[in-house]
Amino acid sequence: MSSSPAPKTEWPELKGKTIKEATEKINAERPDLRVEPVTVGTIVTDEFDPTRVRLWVDTVSEVPKIG
Repeated sequence: MSSSPAPKTEWPELKGKTIKEATEKINAERPDLRVEPVTVGTIVTDEFDPTRVRLWVDTVSEVPKIG
């Protein structure tokens, strides 16, 4: 009898990818999880949620401008 591998809980290969790329990859591999992009420095609760993956982002992707 073969056992299936444990579900993935980390995605180190996504470091440096866009939020869209990371969200799509996590959703493809673990559709049971909810992906939440969070800006680095944001205060968040520290409770463990087994259905959540936080994507910590810290870069500005476009030039900030008025308008």
